[in-house]
Amino acid sequence: MKNLNSDQSETLCVEKEKVRSVKIKMKSESFFHYLAETFKAMSDPTRTKIIYALSQENELCVRDIAIIIGTTDSAISHHLRSLRNMKLVKYNKVGKTSFYSLDDIHITNLFAEGLRHVEE
Repeated sequence: MKNLNSDQSETLCVEKEKVRSVKIKMKSESFFHYLAETFKAMSDPTRTKIIYALSQENELCVRDIAIIIGTTDSAISHHLRSLRNMKLVKYNKVGKTSFYSLDDIHITNLFAEGLRHVEE
């Protein structure tokens, strides 16, 4: 695909004001990379099941998540590490047990919106 400089691309656009308006609002490359990584983290069915389980209960430990999903503690820990690195889940350690929850209301809302989309 041939890249056009800004003057050439704006000359070719159909609605210059709309293009200018969106270009001004456009986020950085790193922003879109992080956003894509967030969706990528949720693209794995096991991680999606973990997020779903955590959306149903405020907090769950690794063992309980493993039982709910039907896999091993180590597999769940691996996925939780990925979700934690992407700031999609957080944990609270009580003694030797770590309890996981969704990181914030934005993750809850994003996931709930995805559920509504699929259910319709």
